[in-house]
Amino acid sequence: MNWKVVLAIMTCNVVLMSASYTMLIPFLPLYLRNDLGADPETLNLWTGAIFAISFAVCAIMAPIWGKMSDSKGKKLMLIRSSSLIALTYFCGSIVQTPLQLFLVRILQGFAAGLWPASLALTSAYTPKNKIGICMGVMQSANICGGILGPLFGGVLAEAFGIRTSFVIAACALLAITLVTIFFIKEPPKSDADKKAPPASYRELMKRDGILILLLATGLTNMVILLLQPIMTLYIGVLRGTEENLMMISGLVFSLSGIAGAIAAPIWGRQGQIKGFYKTLVIALSAAGILIACQFIPSSLVPFAILQFCVGLGFSGIFPSANAMVINLTSPIERGSAFGMMFSAQQIGGAIGPIIGGVIATFIHLSYIFLLSGLTLVAIAFMVYLKAPASMRAKPQEVAKDRPAQDVIDSLKREAAAEIKAEMEAKEREQVK
Repeated sequence: MNWKVVLAIMTCNVVLMSASYTMLIPFLPLYLRNDLGADPETLNLWTGAIFAISFAVCAIMAPIWGKMSDSKGKKLMLIRSSSLIALTYFCGSIVQTPLQLFLVRILQGFAAGLWPASLALTSAYTPKNKIGICMGVMQSANICGGILGPLFGGVLAEAFGIRTSFVIAACALLAITLVTIFFIKEPPKSDADKKAPPASYRELMKRDGILILLLATGLTNMVILLLQPIMTLYIGVLRGTEENLMMISGLVFSLSGIAGAIAAPIWGRQGQIKGFYKTLVIALSAAGILIACQFIPSSLVPFAILQFCVGLGFSGIFPSANAMVINLTSPIERGSAFGMMFSAQQIGGAIGPIIGGVIATFIHLSYIFLLSGLTLVAIAFMVYLKAPASMRAKPQEVAKDRPAQDVIDSLKREAAAEIKAEMEAKEREQVK
């Protein structure tokens, strides 16, 4: 398949994936309180636990699914994840208690892995000199879904209830499953790649740059999930009323997404030119400072303006990290590498809601923004001080240092080896 066709299809899939997720997640606290009867005294703890359990299970399963993506096929992992997530969303629409929703989220953790599988499949078709822009486009698609999800989710929740949003999200994931089955082909493997031993997680962990990327993305996701569960509640505090809260929250959520959708391809292009290490450090620093500033406003309008600006910074973090992972690994390792990356993010996602729930129980919600911003700035300093030379190198230099890893290059090597063998055989015949 042509890489542009693959990118176009996967972009549409990612938009649906992200929209279905963000259609539901911001409103889970209200779903727990209004539909499932959670006690006000335990609402924050239930919210943190229900957010965290899915991430915890996914953190365990992601490396397993990643390795299977390399050995059994990336397309198969896409179908597995999208179909099972569709099932969990449907189950979420019929639960009656917080405990039942908790159990559904456990199943969702087993089903997860759609995003890393999408990245691994897309990267297998993408030329090396287009990695930056492709990762930027994929991140932009993820963010665009993040814009549409809260908007539609807020409107649907106000008009028909959150249960309807769960059903529509399930239909979106079913559509991804069908598109993958009928329109996506498994990336081809060379004979050399088929015979190569499966990637070892121990070897990947020892590779320069991988560990620091795992730490940076895991901690960043922890910060994101610190904020997400309490955002809707804090917007209600700033407004002083809960009238049309879900719709207003959806609009505020979408502001950072709009900014991110605009900025993500720009970050990707700049990373390809100037180096993904630089864009990662700058994006982490900018997002951290802006989130810390959200501690200051006491009304909704300046908070919403800062939310837009936060999206400009956040949108450069994950495309830069994903592009560096691609540059540091071969196609037959990328399922495992993205599985590890996704696992690190899920561990952060499991810790974040619990910390956020505890903080929200004992201190004012605004302090979570200050702590989150300072944490991101600290991550930026960690990357700046600890990053090895392989991370600091520009993409072109990394590509020269490591062995050729594209399927086309592998085929060329095989053809050259066959020609050499034939020539040697002819020379032996002539000698005889």
